[in-house]
Amino acid sequence: MDRGTERETPPGRGAGDDVVLEHTAAGRVPLAVILVDRAGLVSHWSRGARRLFGVTKEEAIGQTAVDLLPVSGALPDDEDTGSQGVFAHYDGLGPDLESSLDGRLSYPAAGRARLTVPERDRVDVLWWAYPLVGPGQERLLVLAADAGGLRQDLPGTDGAFERIAPGFALHTDFPGADELARRLPEILPSMSVGESARIVGQVLELGYPVLEFSQNERVPVTPDWGVARRAERRARRERAALAAAEGLPLPDDAADEGEDLEYVAVRERLEFLNEVSGRIGTSLDLAQTIIEVSKAVVPKFTDVAGTYLREQVVAGEGFPDGVPDTTTMWHRVALEHTDEPGRWDDVVPVGEAMPFPAHTPFFQCMTSGDPVLVPRISEQMGHMIASQFEKRDIRPLITGRSMLVVPLKARNVVLGFMILLRHPERVEFNDMDRVTGAELAARAGLVLDNARMYTYQESVAETLQDSMLPHIPPRMAGCDIATRYLPGTLLGRVGGDWFDSVKLPGARTALVVGDVMGHGLNSAAMMGQLRTAVQTMAAMDLPPAQLLRNLDDLAQRLGDSYLATCLYVVYDPIAGELHLANAGHIPPVIVHAGDGRSELLDLPTGAPIGVGGVPFEAIRVRVEPGDRLVMCTDGLVEVRGEDIGVGLATLSESAAHPAASMDDACDTIIRSLNTRGGRKDDVALLMARLNGIEPDDVAEWRLTLDPAEAGRARAAVGEQLHEWGLARLADTTALLAGELVTNAVRHSRGRGITLRLVRGDTLLCEVDDDDPTLPSLLAAGPDAEFGRGLHVVGVLAREWGASRTTTGKTVWFELALPRR
Repeated sequence: MDRGTERETPPGRGAGDDVVLEHTAAGRVPLAVILVDRAGLVSHWSRGARRLFGVTKEEAIGQTAVDLLPVSGALPDDEDTGSQGVFAHYDGLGPDLESSLDGRLSYPAAGRARLTVPERDRVDVLWWAYPLVGPGQERLLVLAADAGGLRQDLPGTDGAFERIAPGFALHTDFPGADELARRLPEILPSMSVGESARIVGQVLELGYPVLEFSQNERVPVTPDWGVARRAERRARRERAALAAAEGLPLPDDAADEGEDLEYVAVRERLEFLNEVSGRIGTSLDLAQTIIEVSKAVVPKFTDVAGTYLREQVVAGEGFPDGVPDTTTMWHRVALEHTDEPGRWDDVVPVGEAMPFPAHTPFFQCMTSGDPVLVPRISEQMGHMIASQFEKRDIRPLITGRSMLVVPLKARNVVLGFMILLRHPERVEFNDMDRVTGAELAARAGLVLDNARMYTYQESVAETLQDSMLPHIPPRMAGCDIATRYLPGTLLGRVGGDWFDSVKLPGARTALVVGDVMGHGLNSAAMMGQLRTAVQTMAAMDLPPAQLLRNLDDLAQRLGDSYLATCLYVVYDPIAGELHLANAGHIPPVIVHAGDGRSELLDLPTGAPIGVGGVPFEAIRVRVEPGDRLVMCTDGLVEVRGEDIGVGLATLSESAAHPAASMDDACDTIIRSLNTRGGRKDDVALLMARLNGIEPDDVAEWRLTLDPAEAGRARAAVGEQLHEWGLARLADTTALLAGELVTNAVRHSRGRGITLRLVRGDTLLCEVDDDDPTLPSLLAAGPDAEFGRGLHVVGVLAREWGASRTTTGKTVWFELALPRR
């Protein structure tokens, strides 16, 4: 409002007051304000609607909108039937309102209708329908005003009251009214406020009254298109036809038909843009979106459409920075045309990347962010453009054609551009095409940016998830391992499910599966902290129950907003035993190698990690070589609306299915459980085949604290390796074992030393002592008496390490077995 027409809210007015239509010429006209939700039901019915339609708020709320508003076919003037006392006679615009109510129109509409209201004469009504886009339940805002009241209250309008559309007061009686009051004057089809303002300026520049400005208010949409112009054109055509039939001269206003053609052209272009908007953006896949954009404009708007994107956009990196320059690489990502097949493919193949010189219209478009129109490509310009293409002459493809280069922008940054070409025999691009192309590119740019952001975020999510999930080796001491991870919904690719394996002293392996409740980055971050903690405590060789107890304490210190389940299993391949503890997780499945039978292990469930103050209990289970252990998260077996027992039964059945390999066995389980539908949670699956280690493949010696024991150790190791047929490793293994025993004798506190050799996929040597201090590499000089032993181990061994145990520490190394 201009300052001259602004008014203060009178005392006593507030959220329950009517919305009014204001005009500088005279006063106010009450508006009926109606909100329709996504189910097609009336969710708001103002006092203005009560006066205009004769239906109370209590009668209207919750009723089907089409039963309350004038939207069906025309009725005779003397007929008096209908719903809720609202009966209508129309001039042809009822279906537009009906389409708005049914959700078939995505852009503002307006019209005029006559209706019969109880206790009143027939009323001539102007209506406006505004589709609402956003997260709320409301789908449509309908405004209506008494046309007779407009004529009476707005003197001097000279019958042009149909051209007025409502402004909006800041007080209504439905939630969010202030926001609607601010936004609605800016509404245009499927566009943001900023984009609408830009298009308004372009259309006004051409002089076509798609929008109108009064002295004080911007008009979002006017019935002028729907009523007055149509009626005027129809009357002119009828007068011209009558004059022609009677042989009379054409009326003077027949010349105005040319003006009508301009309106038809504008309307056709708006319909084209709406059609394009409906065809693009159906997918968040960047490649699919690019194809949609290209196919949407050929051949209706252009004959050739080439799409170029900046290198960062194609690579899925972050938002490109800065203004493009002559070094910016542009990738040709799509080319759609109506020429004979293959004519463009060899000359300008999709996938090629190139910079563009400053003298080209492409550079002008990408740097200015504005469309560039070339009515006809001259031979000189064709030669200039063709000079960029080495050993390829594109002049026959472009010379003589009309060209329009439009930028693909988002957030005022040029992501790419489209080169549009028309055949020489087709009408060349003009200023109106430039405006249409700019609007087309603006919509396409927003859609491409949405796809780009989704692709980028998906890439970040996958990278984060991959970095947090361990890459478990397929073979550990005495067991083979296979894993699978499936993300949840496409929009929630980061979750809190994890699996892990940790090498333990004594050729044992810790197997872990856990699930942080919830999704998203917070859950993933919590998962990363818990997984790191489990690895650290497992390396200390804590018993399973104690490890879960410590993990629960850690979760309490991290905060009380997250819970997690965890199943921790220690496999001892020498003893043929599982040591398990559970924190609220689903039980594992054991598949017995002997008879192929599968069973859910019956073990204490325990409380989830993070509950606090609940004890954990561990059990031991005997296993045989070849048995398989299956551990997974509940996302695999739990489906909404179905008892989890059904999923667990399916898990047991599918786990027992014979398979050629561990990977095949995992895939069988996934296929059996992932095809039931309804899964939205992440899935982590870990399967271990428990091969065991035969007693003959293990040698162990107890040593005293005598320094001479290092020599005994070397001799015993050499003899054992010759017995195993590993004479090629005897010298190296004896040397390294002697170094570890020497260190143990020096640092042990008196309880003795244990030396162990284990023959499996590798040769493992372990030395246990009762000193908990872990060894570290020292910088040993030429004259140093100590510190060289571990350097020798580090150089000659395939892998080495040390870990604390409940009685001290274990230092170990591995050597690769010689190929047979």
